[in-house]
Amino acid sequence: MTFETLGLSQPVVQALALKGYDSPTPIQAQAIPTVLTGRDLLGIAQTGTGKTAAFMLPSIDRLVAANRRPAPRTCRMLILAPTRELAGQIAQSARDYAKFAHLKVATVFGGTSVGRNKQELARGVDILVATPGRLVDLADQRAVDLSAVEILVLDEADQMLDLGFIHALRQIVKLIPAKRQTLLFSATMPKAIRQLADQYLSDPAQVSVAPQATTAERVEQQVAFCQNGEKQAFLTILLRNGFASKEMDRVLVFTRTKHGADRVVKKLVQSGIRANAIHGNKSQPQREKALGEFRQGHVKILVATDIAARGIDVTGISHVVNFELPNVAEQYVHRIGRTARAGAAGVAISLCAPDEKAYLRDIWKLTRANLEEIGLPEGLAAEAKIVNAKGPEPTRAEREERSYDQRRRFPPRKKAQVHAKPRGGESHAAHAGKPAGGNNSNRRRFNKQRRAG
Repeated sequence: MTFETLGLSQPVVQALALKGYDSPTPIQAQAIPTVLTGRDLLGIAQTGTGKTAAFMLPSIDRLVAANRRPAPRTCRMLILAPTRELAGQIAQSARDYAKFAHLKVATVFGGTSVGRNKQELARGVDILVATPGRLVDLADQRAVDLSAVEILVLDEADQMLDLGFIHALRQIVKLIPAKRQTLLFSATMPKAIRQLADQYLSDPAQVSVAPQATTAERVEQQVAFCQNGEKQAFLTILLRNGFASKEMDRVLVFTRTKHGADRVVKKLVQSGIRANAIHGNKSQPQREKALGEFRQGHVKILVATDIAARGIDVTGISHVVNFELPNVAEQYVHRIGRTARAGAAGVAISLCAPDEKAYLRDIWKLTRANLEEIGLPEGLAAEAKIVNAKGPEPTRAEREERSYDQRRRFPPRKKAQVHAKPRGGESHAAHAGKPAGGNNSNRRRFNKQRRAG
């Protein structure tokens, strides 16, 4: 089977040939003919199987066939993605696939200039890739008009629900014509996604190329049981030996928290191992720089939170290390799906502390995958003493970042109003029962007068 036999136009096939794609993946083979007919679609496929091309290729052909020009501030195709990284990658794929179709593509997401977003949307675009939060902001400012959307795509819908975008989705769907084609793609199929599909899709076709919540077949999954205080030393030895033996090419390390990712990077750098971090506290330029250096191989270790579990499409990731197991079992599937992409093999290593065994049981219940247990490396105790030794004091930027995060989580309480002491000649009645200022004797005198009437 080829892309031509699926019914795609010659310009799209030529664009695929430039990227070196000659045969469709299973999800593409099932989805493309259906999307070309204009029918709604619910697609379930594990990450890394080519879902983006499955909805983008036929949609480009449908937009070209309709032969309409977008009006100012409108878009013809709207793609919603949960993270900035994923939105950027989808937009780049759209530009590549539409190379000969002459369609205008734009992206809007947090961390970028609102003014620039408005400028890009001013003349109208054919394809708009957006995160829900920024799109709602622009719609409220009337910088974008969604009344002309012909195709709506919800990509990684399960993660959008996990990140709390359901309210933004409802707002956006109200602004879109009821008569449209809707495509919903997800790596897993929980009950919430089925409810979402019933609400937004009309008589959809369903394609699925993998059982629910299965892990990539080519990923060798391993687990090591160690104490929390040994994890950093274990990771240091693992990376040092892996790159020395050339078994590792690029390594993606996952933590549960943002500060945890920064701490892992700091300890690796102190051990002479270069690494970058990517998480929600990083600015958009910092995130793009870290991802660019990782993609180009200048920095071969990237430490990330789950924001990158489905937002990174980098070929050549040989290993994924779960420094901390995810507390949501479905995230394990997406994390290890960053390796073994495009037919390659990969290794996923999970470090499990005693207090994380419940998370491991949840992962096994969901995936039924047998994780091979590996032993602790030699010299772990000695390495743990070195890496756990007190390092340099945090920098001013790190202290400010932690302080900002703390203030955002725990906003300060409002201060109690303090009333000024009555001026001479003013009656206490003028202060309507407010306590007098000054020392305790004045306060007692005022209270006595008030009780006496």
